[in-house]
Amino acid sequence: MSTLFTRILNGEIPGRFVWREDDVSAFLTTGPLADGHTLVVPTEEVDRWTDASPETLARVMEVARRIGAVQVDLFDAPRAGLIVAGYEINHLHVHVWPSRSMADFNFASADQNPDPAVLDANAEKLRRGLRDAGWGEFVPAG
Repeated sequence: MSTLFTRILNGEIPGRFVWREDDVSAFLTTGPLADGHTLVVPTEEVDRWTDASPETLARVMEVARRIGAVQVDLFDAPRAGLIVAGYEINHLHVHVWPSRSMADFNFASADQNPDPAVLDANAEKLRRGLRDAGWGEFVPAG
């Protein structure tokens, strides 16, 4: 059975995509720790990040790095947070978000009922920022 992320990647479930390419995509999470919180997900269903090929892991991290750099600028944050947890969904994914302190790394404080309009606005803001940073070829239309 396909994972939730595969279903999102395949368009069976809607997602707020900010990055799309053959091997890796990124979309906003529905339980954000901060505005712009994004999940970077390989197309290949890999359960544990330690089982990913070096090439897959490198591509996921490169996309996360690019998104994190843009998030820092767009959301006026001193750092981009990054976590590979892997317990919620058995499909490798990297959380990347604008971070202001270690308190931002607490999943218990994630917004479990975010305003869809705010998520849409954050996705569009991030897409614009990624295009402005020169990554337009990977940024889908809103």
